[in-house]
Parts: sequence; C-alpha cells; structure tokens
Amino acid sequence: MSTGSFTIDKSSVIPLYYQLAKIFKDQITSGTLQPNQSLPPEYEIAKIYGISRPTVRQAIAELTKDGFVYTLKGKGTFVSVPQLDDISFELDDFRKEIKQRGMKLSSKLIRVEIIKSDAMLEKKIGIPLDTDCLFLKVVHFADDEPLVFEEKYFIYTKNKPILESELEGYSLSNLVSSQSSLFPAMSEKVLKVSAVNQEEAKLLNVELNSPVFLVEQIVFDIDERPIGWGKSIFRGDRYKLTNFSGWHKKDKKL
Repeated sequence: MSTGSFTIDKSSVIPLYYQLAKIFKDQITSGTLQPNQSLPPEYEIAKIYGISRPTVRQAIAELTKDGFVYTLKGKGTFVSVPQLDDISFELDDFRKEIKQRGMKLSSKLIRVEIIKSDAMLEKKIGIPLDTDCLFLKVVHFADDEPLVFEEKYFIYTKNKPILESELEGYSLSNLVSSQSSLFPAMSEKVLKVSAVNQEEAKLLNVELNSPVFLVEQIVFDIDERPIGWGKSIFRGDRYKLTNFSGWHKKDKKL
C-alpha cells in the first residue's frame, strides 16, 4: 500500500490512532480505497507507519464505529459500501462558498466577552456552571448583504488578549483551537427550521418571524467531551441546501 503524502506526526498532540484513522478516511473519501477493498493486515499497517499494533486496532475500531470499514472474522478489514439511502445535507462553509461565487465576503463582530457558563450551556452540552467561556455574536455578509447570524460559545483557557481579527471570520472549531488549549476533534450539526426573533430580524435585515435555517453545532474534543456550542441562522430566502449520498461529492455548479 502506498502511503503517498499521508504521514503520521509523532510529535503532534493529536493521538496517533486518530491520525491513522483520518488517513484512511481521506483515502476512502477520495476514492484511493474502493468499497469492499481490503485494508492491509494489522502488522503491515503498523510497519508502514512505524506505530504499534494496538494503535492500529484502535484506529480500525474508530473507522468501524464511523461506518467507514467492516471486519470479517478470519478474512480481514474491508472498506464499507456507502449507504445511499441516508438523508443528509451539505452544510458548506459559508465563507468558502461566498468566495467561490466571486462575491465580497465580510463579517461584523456584534459582541464578544468572557462569560461564566450558565444553565443553558449546562443543559445543552454539560459544561459545568461558572466555567470560563468565550461568547461572541457575528454577522456575515456577501456583497454587503447580511446572510448569516451566528452565536458561539466555547470553553476559554488561554487567558491571552483577544483580537477581533481572530474572531470574525472563523468557524467554531477553528476558534476553539486558536483561543483555547483544547483540541476540537469532531463536531455534530443539527438542522432545524425556525423563524427570526426581533434581534435576528434586525441584524439580517428581514421581517420579524421570517423563515430561516437554524444549524446548531456541538464541538467535541478527542475524548468526545463537548467543549463548544453554537448556532448559525441562514436566511431562508437566500440560502438552499443540497443533498449528496455516498463517499464522493459531485462538483456543484455555482
């Protein structure tokens, strides 16, 4: 098996098994590894990447849990066939999509402060009361038209000066990694249909109770502990969702 540009950084704080699992996920989603193709034996993977066999087993367990591979006793581990009947939607990075469309992207920071976590955060993601958290509100614009309003909360640990330029245009996961000592390993997004309240209507320049897409996101660390929560409100009259199935995404025409 050719490793190509896929390597493991043993000096990284990211666990070795997680790095290996990510390598195989990238090879599967890119088509380098095809459905029902067998992975190399455990000992061979360990030799290729210079890691222990228990680390390889942990990576394969992670891939199995996420549905990327399956194991047949006495035969080996194989790439799963992607399920084509799952209902899922592409939630592309807003900033990336706007730039691809040739539009001018800008963001406005409405509020930022260090707060103590409250009952809402404790209920939503289990952050203990009175934990230091960074809270911010941001509006994103395309060609000076407000399209997305976001509220973000995450555990704050760095105790360093906060620069507005570091906050306005970044995803929740990037903010967690840049503004805390925590490592965001994965996130979960839930799509809902909602209507804007008075503050949201004013910031997005729409009528009160206008329909919107509401995306709630939880960010987890490597041990699957929640370390951040946010919500993004997308104008329903200016945004659409696209559905793809399988490992590979068809190129979208903008």
